[in-house]
Amino acid sequence: MPEGRWALVTGAGRGLGREVCRQLATAGFAVVVGTRDPAVGLALIEELDGDGHVAATLDVTDPTTIQEAADLVRSKAGRLDVLVNNAAAFVDWSETVTTADLEVSRRVLETNLYGPWRMVQAFLPLLRHSPHPRVVNVASGAGSHGDAVFGLSASGGTAATYGISKAALIALTSKLAAELAGEAVIVNAVCPGLTATWPGAEEMGARPVGESAAGVVWAAVLPDDGPRGGLFRDGAPLPW
Repeated sequence: MPEGRWALVTGAGRGLGREVCRQLATAGFAVVVGTRDPAVGLALIEELDGDGHVAATLDVTDPTTIQEAADLVRSKAGRLDVLVNNAAAFVDWSETVTTADLEVSRRVLETNLYGPWRMVQAFLPLLRHSPHPRVVNVASGAGSHGDAVFGLSASGGTAATYGISKAALIALTSKLAAELAGEAVIVNAVCPGLTATWPGAEEMGARPVGESAAGVVWAAVLPDDGPRGGLFRDGAPLPW
C-alpha cells in the first residue's frame, strides 16, 4: 500500500473545493479529486503539486458514482485518510420557508445533507484503515445561531433551504462524532466564511478563497487529540 496520506474532496471542480485540493496537495497528500465532470477533474490533477493524484467522477446524489469512487480509492490506496465533504447546492438567496418550492428544496437537501451522509457510509470502512482518519464536513454559519450576519435568525429568514440544510449537516456531524467517539476517526464541521467564489463577491466583503480553504485543511490535519464534533471557523469554535 502507498505510504503517503490520501484525501478525497467532493465538489472539487471549482471554488473552495479546488483550493482545498491545492492546499492538501501542497501539504503532501495524494488527492482524490471528486467532480461530476471527469474532464474538470483530470485537468485539476495536472495542476496539483506532487504525484499520485486521482480524478474520480463523483456526484454525491448518485450512490452508483459514490460506490465507484470508493472502489477506486480501495484499489489505489486501500484506505482513506481524509474525507472532505465539500459539494453543496443552494436555492435563490431570496427564498424563504413560506415561498420555497419544496421539490427544489428537496434536491438541495439531497446534496447538502444526504450527500455527505452517503459519503460517510461508503467511505467509513476505508477511513478505518487509516492511522489518523479525519472527516471534514464543509458547513456554514448560515446553519447556526452563532453567525449574526448570515445565521438562521438573520436576514428575515432568507436563504431558507440552504441554512436548514447546513444546520442539518452540523447536526449530522455531531451525531457521527458521538457514534465514533471510541474510534480514531475525528469528525468536525467547518464554516469557511463568506468566500469570493463568484463574480462580485468581494464587494460583499468576501475574502480570498485561500483564506477560507485554510480552515478546512486545519480540520483535515488535526492531531489525534484534536476536537471532535464541533463547528469551527479558522480553527476557532463557532457556536451553533
